[in-house]
Amino acid sequence: MGAAATSATDTDVVHILWINAGLSCDGDSVALTAAMQPSIEEIVTGALPGLPKIAVHWPLIDFECGPVQGADAFVEWFFKADRGELDPFVLVVEGSIPNEQIKEEGYWCGFGDDPATGQPITTSEWLDRLAPKATAVVAIGTCATYGGIHAMEGNPTGAMGVPDYLGWEWKSKAGLPIVCVPGCPIQPDNFAETLTYLLYQLAGSAPMIPLDDKLRPTWLFGATVHEGCDRGGYYEQGQFATEYGAPECLVRLGCWGPVVKCNVPKRGWINGVGGCPNVGGICIACTMPGFPDKFMPFMDPPPGSAVSTKASRTYGTVIRRLRGITLKTLDKEPRWRHKGRTLTTGYRPPR
Repeated sequence: MGAAATSATDTDVVHILWINAGLSCDGDSVALTAAMQPSIEEIVTGALPGLPKIAVHWPLIDFECGPVQGADAFVEWFFKADRGELDPFVLVVEGSIPNEQIKEEGYWCGFGDDPATGQPITTSEWLDRLAPKATAVVAIGTCATYGGIHAMEGNPTGAMGVPDYLGWEWKSKAGLPIVCVPGCPIQPDNFAETLTYLLYQLAGSAPMIPLDDKLRPTWLFGATVHEGCDRGGYYEQGQFATEYGAPECLVRLGCWGPVVKCNVPKRGWINGVGGCPNVGGICIACTMPGFPDKFMPFMDPPPGSAVSTKASRTYGTVIRRLRGITLKTLDKEPRWRHKGRTLTTGYRPPR
């Protein structure tokens, strides 16, 4: 599973270089260990038919950068990519990118030291070095995709997402745009599935990955939370929860589901189980580019919800009554199901 299992000179190997040295909590790395469809183990070990050979250089599973060889054994793979010795490789970025140009001294974040100067290499410098050489660049989690928590108004770092740093129209040397898989943290299967798609594309087995205008995979982020939520029917009928633990729609408690692009209500969290609204939690829009600033304060009803819920209550009251009438006629057996000597089903014997 570790990097040393494959030589960097093997031309049929796709290397995955994982930078988690941006501003982040490493929550996306932790979340990915729960992926099931497929699992990270299936990707790394080549258990899926048709995938190219993979060498993953990811701090979470690269056990070879332990106390014997030291951390430099891990960082060396990034230097090899910088020297052009790893091709092809996919660059995965976790964490937001701070602006290193807004201060006179010091740095916000980075990893590894430059052998020429002995100084730390910042995360933004690694992006400058590796992005032009990468076959594909993937941003995992909302911090890396759009800036996330660290990019809130008033932050001192000038943090931003990878598309903000490289440019929203940026293309890799293979012609691929930045692939953004948001989430705080990432839904595990969303990233595993996206990475698998990219690997199949690199192997020539899949067309260009379809992305929306925010660089999200369209098949994962094409619908809103509300469209996939089990509570959506209550919204239609004008029934809203007034406290947590109630089964009705959570909009009045601060849920942003009707306007948030996310598939968690349908997909669940781990192996189809869990997910925010599925377990009674509101959607706080963590997959959206405007998160968190445009969706605060959390737990307060979203702007416009008073109007929409009032309209829904008015409409829903009528709908519930009409459905109640229909229910009375349908929630009973047909009249011909009874005992007796006369057949009343309407059956006509053949002549």
